[in-house]
Amino acid sequence: MSKKCFTTQEQAQLRTNPYVKNVSAKAITYTDAFKERFIQEYNQGKLPSEIFQGAGFALDVLGATRIKKASNRWRTAYQEQ
Repeated sequence: MSKKCFTTQEQAQLRTNPYVKNVSAKAITYTDAFKERFIQEYNQGKLPSEIFQGAGFALDVLGATRIKKASNRWRTAYQEQ
């Protein structure tokens, strides 16, 4: 988990994104649809930050570390299938 906590405003903003299943001050849960979209676009050569931004996420709200860790988790899970 990231040390960056989401403010109440950031949580409200994130909840409006259709790719967010749940969000709290410390964590965000993405939908399976977003994870699938991420893997598909990553395999087409897009960078993780481009994929998140294209899906309507504010990069400054999520932070680079959170994006990197999610990217690594999903790519590892996809390779294991």
